[in-house]
Amino acid sequence: MQHATPLNGLKVLDLGHWIAGPYCTKLLAGLGANVIKVERPDGGDPARRAGSFPEDRPHPEKSGLYLYLNTGKRSITLNLKSPTGKSLFRQLAQWADVIVENFAPRVMPSLGLGYAHLEEIKPSLVLTSISNFGQTGPYRDYRGNDMTIFAAGGLMHQFGLPEMPPLRFGGNIVQYSGGLAAFAATLIAFYHAELTGEGQQVDISLQEVLACHHFQGMVEYEYTGRDRTRNRTMLIFPASDGWVNAMFFPYMWNRVPDALGMPELLDDPRFRTEESRIQHFQEFETLLLPWMLSHTKEEIYHIGQKARLPFGYLADAKDLIDSPQYRARGFFKVLDHPFAGRQTYPGTPLRVGDVEWQHDRAPLLGEHNEEVYCGLLGYCRADLARLRQNGVI
Repeated sequence: MQHATPLNGLKVLDLGHWIAGPYCTKLLAGLGANVIKVERPDGGDPARRAGSFPEDRPHPEKSGLYLYLNTGKRSITLNLKSPTGKSLFRQLAQWADVIVENFAPRVMPSLGLGYAHLEEIKPSLVLTSISNFGQTGPYRDYRGNDMTIFAAGGLMHQFGLPEMPPLRFGGNIVQYSGGLAAFAATLIAFYHAELTGEGQQVDISLQEVLACHHFQGMVEYEYTGRDRTRNRTMLIFPASDGWVNAMFFPYMWNRVPDALGMPELLDDPRFRTEESRIQHFQEFETLLLPWMLSHTKEEIYHIGQKARLPFGYLADAKDLIDSPQYRARGFFKVLDHPFAGRQTYPGTPLRVGDVEWQHDRAPLLGEHNEEVYCGLLGYCRADLARLRQNGVI
């Protein structure tokens, strides 16, 4: 039995751009929220120009990043720097329950659209603000990107080999983690507003989101004074058809020799203790490498599973799409788009009972101007023509 979408009736204005804000609102839309994406008239969300693009041909309506992050939304264009544009936005704010933005903290107040201004328009309104370092503090207005936040949040210090410079995760894990945190916090704030009629500003600091991911390191430092550093417990090795990771925790060592078909390692004095294994780790790697290269990555994964060792293969894009686990759960969705065509999209990071997530395609730039400005705010087509001519929409 299918249930109604949990967020049916929730009205959201999406001022997000790039990843963190749009990912938050994508999740809200997936659970049934009515999300209107507000984009700049002169090109829209910068993610439209980021790609990747089908056949590597850039086009503002074909960016894979934009198409993934903005499923299930409507798009309008609006120049928030113009007086008329601000007036239109205030009218939309009266309609909305939630506004999500990920500008620098100074931007919304400078436009006269900060929380203090919006609260006067609608006291129950929730404003979710995502920024690099939060709305307060000495770093408030600092710029940053995924790497700088990954470093400032403390995680980079723990990743990589001890004799090499630190590494960060690939992709944009900081942005997606921040968007997911904003999604949860927005729902909490909205629930509070529903119960009390009181809105509030939700303050998401990407730095703090990352700091929460490695609290154990900070607790260890507080308790012992030791700083958790990079180590060689997890390594990446080449297999015959790709790459695998393998972890060799001290308490697991007695299971390793048999799993590798090298029982003699158990009595080898070079590997008998944790200290000696660290001292002779390069020799262990020399023995391990031929074994790895003689197996496929999936074989190594299953050998590790059978021996209760944390071995895993590094899945590439083809592995993900072909994965029987993803297929069994219906994770990937195929959507048609008037410009990008028929493409496969990743699904959602959570399931709510048997609720059917909304997987409608991403909107074209300004596709819903008439629907929103005329149908929602009561303007006529002639008004839209004038607004467009004056650079407002």
